[in-house]
Amino acid sequence: MPSSSSSSSAAASGGPPSGETTSPERRGRKSSTPTKNASVSSPRSRQMARKSTGAARPATSSSSSSTPPEKKKRKFRPGAKALREIRKYQRTTDLLIPKMPFARLIKEVASNVSYGLEPFRWQAQALLALQESAEHYLTLLFEDANLCCIHAKRVTIMTKDIQLARRIRGPREALF
Repeated sequence: MPSSSSSSSAAASGGPPSGETTSPERRGRKSSTPTKNASVSSPRSRQMARKSTGAARPATSSSSSSTPPEKKKRKFRPGAKALREIRKYQRTTDLLIPKMPFARLIKEVASNVSYGLEPFRWQAQALLALQESAEHYLTLLFEDANLCCIHAKRVTIMTKDIQLARRIRGPREALF
């Protein structure tokens, strides 16, 4: 009989019959594993602080060692780049508009004005003088527009600031 032999072997080993579970306290024996309520505890050894030499580091995975660590992109505060550009352009006396696109624009406007005539020829000095004058006019216009913007208690120049600056300057300045 296989069922009686398994129950007799469980009884002989001190375990519960098959299908039943009992705790060691019910069986009248002490448990080999300590319980939460055990009053006896092993003495703890005192841990001492160790001085780090900094030489030994944990090994990294092979996948991260094959690629260099990604450099963190530096975050600048809003407006810091704009202020840096302002300082940069105030130091220089170079022209800000590229020369060739400006020359093409001047030649196109001149050909539209001189309808039916052969196209004008331009000296490099004349184009340079026009570009200097145009950039000077735009610089002064933006300075006035910035003052209008500050007067309106804003920081960003808007279209209405440029229009107001041109209107305050009058018709003579608009032809400049």
